[in-house]
Amino acid sequence: MARICAVGGTRLGLSPASETETPWLGRSMLRREDARFVTGQGRYVDDLTPEGCLHLAFARSPYAHGRIEAVGREAADAADNVVAVFTAAELGPLPGNAINPLAPDIVETPFEVLASETVTSLGQPVAAVVARTPTAARDAAELIELDIEPLDPLADGEGPCSVVYSISEGDADAAFAAAAHVVSIRVEHSLLAPSPMEPRATLATWEEGRLTAWCSTQTPYRVREDLARILGLDLEAVRVIAPDVGGAFGGKASIFPEDAMVAFAARALAAPVKWCATRNDDLLFATHGRGAVSTGEMAFDASGRALALRADLAFQQGSWMTYSAVVPAGNALRILPGPYAIPVLDLKSRARMTNRAAVGIYRGAGRPEAAMLLDRLMDEGARATGIDPIEIRLLNAFAPADLPLARSGGAIVDSGDFPRLLETLRERAVYAELRAEQTRRRAAGEIVGLGLCLYIEPCGQGWESAEVTLIRDGRFVATTGSSAQGQGRETAFAQIAADALGTTPDRVAIRQGDTADAAAGLGALASRSTAIGGSAMRKACEALRTTLVEAAAELLQCPPESVLVRPQRVYGGDNAASVGLAELARHIASSRGDAALTASTIYNAEGEAWASGACLACVAIDADTGETTVERIVWIDDAGLVVNPLLAEGQLLGGLAQGLGEALLERLVYDTEGQVLTGSFMDYAMPRAGDIPPVEIAKIETLSPSNALGVKGVGEAGCIGVPAAVVNAVADALAPMGAADFQLPLTSERVWRAIAHGPNNAPGAEDR
Repeated sequence: MARICAVGGTRLGLSPASETETPWLGRSMLRREDARFVTGQGRYVDDLTPEGCLHLAFARSPYAHGRIEAVGREAADAADNVVAVFTAAELGPLPGNAINPLAPDIVETPFEVLASETVTSLGQPVAAVVARTPTAARDAAELIELDIEPLDPLADGEGPCSVVYSISEGDADAAFAAAAHVVSIRVEHSLLAPSPMEPRATLATWEEGRLTAWCSTQTPYRVREDLARILGLDLEAVRVIAPDVGGAFGGKASIFPEDAMVAFAARALAAPVKWCATRNDDLLFATHGRGAVSTGEMAFDASGRALALRADLAFQQGSWMTYSAVVPAGNALRILPGPYAIPVLDLKSRARMTNRAAVGIYRGAGRPEAAMLLDRLMDEGARATGIDPIEIRLLNAFAPADLPLARSGGAIVDSGDFPRLLETLRERAVYAELRAEQTRRRAAGEIVGLGLCLYIEPCGQGWESAEVTLIRDGRFVATTGSSAQGQGRETAFAQIAADALGTTPDRVAIRQGDTADAAAGLGALASRSTAIGGSAMRKACEALRTTLVEAAAELLQCPPESVLVRPQRVYGGDNAASVGLAELARHIASSRGDAALTASTIYNAEGEAWASGACLACVAIDADTGETTVERIVWIDDAGLVVNPLLAEGQLLGGLAQGLGEALLERLVYDTEGQVLTGSFMDYAMPRAGDIPPVEIAKIETLSPSNALGVKGVGEAGCIGVPAAVVNAVADALAPMGAADFQLPLTSERVWRAIAHGPNNAPGAEDR
């Protein structure tokens, strides 16, 4: 159950013409793409099977680490319907994937398409079988005999560092020595599986020296660049299409060895080749998320002001590095100290390689780790000083007048109103009554707690492309370099385009996901698509509208400033003379010799938008079982201008569900030999509909000055604020028992053990 409402805020200022004609921004429009999804008309990679399509399956390593002695392929070669068997020997020396060099001393470890001399992770592809049917390919892959000498896998914390970040401001030793209170915390984040509804999948064809690949990806342009480099092709010879994509959450932001192998096989065999991962394939070898271990200390003076923060965040990297592999470690450090004015900092963040699946960006990518550490420390500080958790945050939060704020790590927090978030949360939750009710329930023997989180998050930076065309029937076709994986991108971008063009969203067709449609693009990740991709769309549409108005003024013989654009007609200054958009389109085409009127742009954001929010969670714990029930969540979010509140609510609730999974349920488990013990959804627990508590969502709006729309990201917020609020609520519930030793996820067993082994429940505790 969720409710979303607005709380104040200022809408982005638009021109008088667009205000009176078509104020489409801010409307809760239904997702127009859903009609085809709910009627079975969606087109995913596995729905595409061209004539003569072959199917690929992999023989994967059964060990986390080992030396390849031999690959026995004779039985697979002889199997019915097998067309080809590939090993590293057939591929030859191929480059791996590109890695974003976000740090000057990064040690890059790209993937091998097929393992050659050693295997470094369970499930790593060693051989590929191409057959005429999926069943034949899988059966033949099982016939391949892998002779691998097992080697000891790297234990946690033993692998080499791929990157190290550090920030130091002020004299930390002196600040801690002078503190009235010092609190510390350790947070162990579980490894998580992104688990989109659609596992990874790739189809490739090779025709007339050109490669076309359909890939379930967030970043089709990046996949195109990687495939061109790995296969030694010109970029113009590669086309990548992301059709309908059934979810991603960061897990499809990079190319995988399997994608490159499919493309290689299609070229080698001059035939269509398709591979679709199973759920087990993804749990073993798709990218994982989180897995960081964070330790921190915070020093406070007697009044509750934070004096200094020490933090050490250790991230897992896995056996190979995705394109954005170092982003979580970098994001976490540049966010600290979050929304709080802490003058002295001693911060370190690093990532180490392990003999496990690659750990990449997962919904939040470093933001949840920073928020969890900060707000766990802030709640511990509240307990140590005796100050209410909201009050200690208000005491330490930056004021709006402090922004924009430049951080020593290079980040610039552009906007926000953190005290207003907290005050709005206090009001919406009726906080004083909640605390009074908690006191009554505790007196009756219940274990209940309230937890808070005040968070900020960077929402992408850089550039994106857009192109818009007025076609002969008077409608518009708009192309974006961003892509969609279920966010409602077609609907939101049609609203942005319609608002800028002076038309209606139903008259704007949105194209995305095909590298043949736009010259360049970055794709969808880091909560950047609306802020940057949407701004690019707005700028392209404004440019087209300017040209359209000039052409109409010429045809109607009136000044351009007097032209009024309406959804289907354009009017002259006195509104007596007008021309239909279709007629105007034909006139432009004939008079200028162009097939259509087109405007395109590559938009570079002036800076980086920073979203923020405040969450409150109420929990109750069963003393006999340790089962934690989240009874209520109140959440105030600031995403700047909200293009479509209905879509924003869906993104917030989706992130909330994944945030609850992280806090209470989800965990990938490896044994000491590197074997995955949670290789199916029988063992890897995710939240169900019944696990979602009543949620009340409200919003404030502080517009971002960093992009043309004033918008900020919203898709990752639920994974940032909700887990910290829930964990703080559990800590608050267990505080009277002295139970402090618990780690994620807060399963019933872990909470029960924290209760049973808390110092106030230890033998003889009643005598102390």
